[in-house]
Amino acid sequence: MKTVTGFRQKKSEGGRISLITCYDYWSARIISQTPVDAVLVGDSLSMVMHGFASTVHATTDMMAYHVAAVARGLTDVLLIADLPFLAHRKGLRYLMESVDRLMKAGAHAVKIEGGEEVLPQVRHIVQSGVPVMGHLGLTPQSVNLLGGNKLQGTTPPAAQKIMKDARLLQDAGVFGLVLEMVPADLARQITQSVSMPVIGIGAGPHTDGQVLVLQDMLGLNPDFSPRFLRRYLNGFELLKNAITQFDADVKSGNFPSDKESYT
Repeated sequence: MKTVTGFRQKKSEGGRISLITCYDYWSARIISQTPVDAVLVGDSLSMVMHGFASTVHATTDMMAYHVAAVARGLTDVLLIADLPFLAHRKGLRYLMESVDRLMKAGAHAVKIEGGEEVLPQVRHIVQSGVPVMGHLGLTPQSVNLLGGNKLQGTTPPAAQKIMKDARLLQDAGVFGLVLEMVPADLARQITQSVSMPVIGIGAGPHTDGQVLVLQDMLGLNPDFSPRFLRRYLNGFELLKNAITQFDADVKSGNFPSDKESYT
């Protein structure tokens, strides 16, 4: 079983870490047959799976439902679950109930967005025996405060705050950090300054690993094309063509054939 301890070991040995989002059972089964190190049931599922405009619409109910589905299909892969919007701002009791539900649904760790302002919550979760991953840079739950999906850490004060927050999160006990949409040089400096693994998305090539949204890297959303995205498949066209061919075969009488029928 791949674990958070293995994350730290990979960094100490100079290895690279692959992380990919996963939101359902059938995707988890496929990922389990690959060498990918970890999956993230991200609150991005509110957009990818439910069609909302941002991650703020994810709820603990929604997250736990998808975590459970992924857990049923996953084998020997670390499963990290996002704490949804405001879960850590509704009081300690609500926070720990959310953590409890995600872990009992099948998560091995939780991820929380924010820096210095979430340190008390991070410490409490870690001290309760639950591994925590941090998330700095572009934090999608704060997209309205940040004014959109913009590159972060572009000024010296902003870069210094992200650097400081990374060190504070490490001191609070997080086992790893997602660093999103920051300049590559800043990501390099942060990665070199902390002992925990840093996983980048839109943060250049110098982090300890990379994460992408599964549907994005499979090319299932042709309208989404940020600079950091590499598509490994033209999934939208492949699926569209397959469905179109099915429709044609049904309407022409070509499907089902005698071979596909019972006697």
